[in-house]
Amino acid sequence: QVLLVESGGGLVQTGGSLRLSCAASGSIFSIYAMGWYRQAPGKQRDLVAVITSGGSTNYADAVKGRFTISRDNAKNTVSLQMNSLKPEDTAVYYCNADVRAIVPGRYWGQGAQVTVSS
Repeated sequence: QVLLVESGGGLVQTGGSLRLSCAASGSIFSIYAMGWYRQAPGKQRDLVAVITSGGSTNYADAVKGRFTISRDNAKNTVSLQMNSLKPEDTAVYYCNADVRAIVPGRYWGQGAQVTVSS
């Protein structure tokens, strides 16, 4: 069993910053890609940023230059630093990990609310 636990998020004004963190635990051998997705009310869940075990990153166009994803392979953690936040960044943010484990697969965190007020 693999568990992803997120922390961070909250309410911030336009232009502010927040940091999300996610820790994976359980019977994990290794983790391939780790990423963040977000889902606004009434919309589909979309990729925000992803990072491979080798450190390669990819970002959604909407967050390029403002968000930074990072990970600690030794601790099985991934973080998302969000700067210059906009009201359209308001969503529930989900951590995702592609895990090699006793039960391999893609796992999701419980979600963290990020609200940006105008």
